[in-house]
Amino acid sequence: MTVPPEFADMHSPLDAKMGFELLELSAEKAVGRMPVEGNTQPFGLWHGGATGVIAETLGSLAANAHAFAHGKIAVGLELNATHHRSARSGWVTGTATALSLGSRIAAYQIELVDDDGRRIATARLTCQLVEEKK
Repeated sequence: MTVPPEFADMHSPLDAKMGFELLELSAEKAVGRMPVEGNTQPFGLWHGGATGVIAETLGSLAANAHAFAHGKIAVGLELNATHHRSARSGWVTGTATALSLGSRIAAYQIELVDDDGRRIATARLTCQLVEEKK
């Protein structure tokens, strides 16, 4: 699966600043990546905030793919992450996999890996499906 046309141009200014690239999207799974360069903390390691950004972005996009099918939008309720190791260069790739796709809640596990496939972090995002306010 690739990125559905209605999501192809859906980018936030934060995603652009951080170099986020969306590679695949469905309600069940989202894959994307961000460069380590420009997203590090003062010691040159992948920043924990970057983990939060990529996890939230991937989980939210997948949750919205699910929500749109129900005429709703998805908004984040809770994000948590565990950092296992860091990266100093290359790319961090994230894969958000649906844990639960309900009519009011969607939950995802997001695994982040470095270019060698080593796990950088594991995150979980829960989103609520709501009516869009116009």
